Amino acid sequence: MAEISAKLVQELRQKTGAGMMDCKKALKETDGDQEKAIDWLRQKGIAKAEKGAGRIAAEGLVDTYIQPGGEVGVLIEVNCQTDFVARNETFKALVQSLAKQATTAQSPEALLTQPYIEDESVTVEAFIKQTSAQLGENIQLRRFVKFALAEGTQGVIDSYIHTGGRVGVLVELNSQNDSVAGRQEFQTLGRNVAMQVAACPNVEYVKVDEIPAEVAQREKDVEMGRDDLANKPQNIKEKIVQGRIEKRLKELTLLDQPYIRDQSITVEELIKQTGSQLGESIQVRRFVRYILGEGIEKQESNFAEEVAAQIGSK
Repeated sequence: MAEISAKLVQELRQKTGAGMMDCKKALKETDGDQEKAIDWLRQKGIAKAEKGAGRIAAEGLVDTYIQPGGEVGVLIEVNCQTDFVARNETFKALVQSLAKQATTAQSPEALLTQPYIEDESVTVEAFIKQTSAQLGENIQLRRFVKFALAEGTQGVIDSYIHTGGRVGVLVELNSQNDSVAGRQEFQTLGRNVAMQVAACPNVEYVKVDEIPAEVAQREKDVEMGRDDLANKPQNIKEKIVQGRIEKRLKELTLLDQPYIRDQSITVEELIKQTGSQLGESIQVRRFVRYILGEGIEKQESNFAEEVAAQIGSK
């Protein structure tokens, strides 16, 4: 039997509007054949030739939920077809409740099978389908990430949502003492670090030491092949490339960024200053950033042609 990847399931969901579990089952039944899986879903009455079922859901919201106390946090993306529905209060309420419920799940697939917290007579997947029917658009739970403080670890999970839910960040800061984690200065630092990540789309790592060796090697290979170094002696070329790589790797790291509120200091210096004020050692453990619709291939269509096509098909 062919391996049923998450990407394959997602592609089938986008084509049919069917639920994640239904798509996975269809692919298993048809040995991963997309076209046969579509037919299988239609035979079961799960996928229909209904308006909007195959429309790509690339709009929506990125949202967050932080449990009281800041020990657990979720960043979530839920997609719909249009920005109009993304601004709808019913859609917003759905996204927020899904973010809250995601604190109890390990994956989107697992979340979809749970009883919905606002109506336990239906599953999360069934409620999303009901909301899709109510709003007349394809709605998809695309992804979420959950951060939880490890047992015995002190600190805070915080988040930041920018541009009306199009960019979201989740961050974890650690401290040595629980009393410090509850201080306003520490919590403010968490929010400012999350804002910094949102403002730096190229940042992928906390510090240079975390960058994988293969990433650094790839950067070196690129620099060594630059035309402006072609005629330089090897020893000179090596020194120039080393300087360029160091600069490039710092561009990828959070701690080396100029602080957005005070460009005269780096984020690392900001953290040290706050730690000094609190008499504490503070560390940024991890972060994640979601950009709405990233990686989804949007369909561009001519509205007049779309209307004409619909009229011609009737």
